Amino acid sequence: MKEAELAKQYANFPDIQRAEVKKLLDWIHAQPHISAEFSEAEALHFFYACKYSMEVSKQVLDTNLTARTHIEDFFVNLDAESAEIKRAMKTAAVLPLPGATPEGYRVIIGKLDDLNASNFNYADCMKLYCMIFDYWMYEDGIQPGHVIVIDLKGVTLGHVARIGLLQMKKFLFYLQEAAAIRLIGFHFINIVPFMDKILALMNPFMKKELTSILYLHNDLQDFYKFVPQQMLPKDYGGPLEATSTAKLLYYNKLTTDRKQMLQFEKRHQVNEKLRPGKPKNASDLFGIEGNFKKLDID
Repeated sequence: MKEAELAKQYANFPDIQRAEVKKLLDWIHAQPHISAEFSEAEALHFFYACKYSMEVSKQVLDTNLTARTHIEDFFVNLDAESAEIKRAMKTAAVLPLPGATPEGYRVIIGKLDDLNASNFNYADCMKLYCMIFDYWMYEDGIQPGHVIVIDLKGVTLGHVARIGLLQMKKFLFYLQEAAAIRLIGFHFINIVPFMDKILALMNPFMKKELTSILYLHNDLQDFYKFVPQQMLPKDYGGPLEATSTAKLLYYNKLTTDRKQMLQFEKRHQVNEKLRPGKPKNASDLFGIEGNFKKLDID
């Protein structure tokens, strides 16, 4: 982010003391296991998400980079030209919406485009989702809050059976403990009859803070109370371009900025060999992988 854009961020959020963000950045650059290329704009996201707490910002930032290093399913090899990401781009539509809710919240929608469960790879789709979210977030700058929307239209038990418990645990851990956003709402729309199976995957790993902002919508009219109809694509009764077409804007950005995304990946990982004290590994964050098996679907 250029200096003029960064200055605008501070002007839009006058409660943030830039001197405090620079203190956080100085701390980051003093950590031998964190990339020296980590920027002030990136530090600002964590400071804002953590409500201006220096200590919480340090903890969440280190957890973020550690998780991104060890959650290889979602955060390693962020290459838009890879076969896995190309397949995910065909399988799923991930679309940050233009505009904002009346409260100023920004909204991102995820849905299936290819309904064939045999083509669905949860880890690859989540990697694409996280790539889009990261690109959007840093392009967009800090915002009053973010809303995640998952459209379940076309989802079958075959899709659910392809989601591993450990994969779900990793994503929800990252979302709750490490994401540099203020998450305001987590909405499911077009609810399926077997929603209990999906919640059975999620519930063991959700804290009360997340369950308190989890919404299930059978009716889009109810959903419009949270995300106004006028800011939605045609798929959801709004005036905007259909999701499956509009998604190409960000998919093309990932491809065009492929090298920058790979650099982003390296900048957002830690070097455990250089970490002060004991290095961390995946089991420190998530437990032993062998303890988790796929959910049995009756």
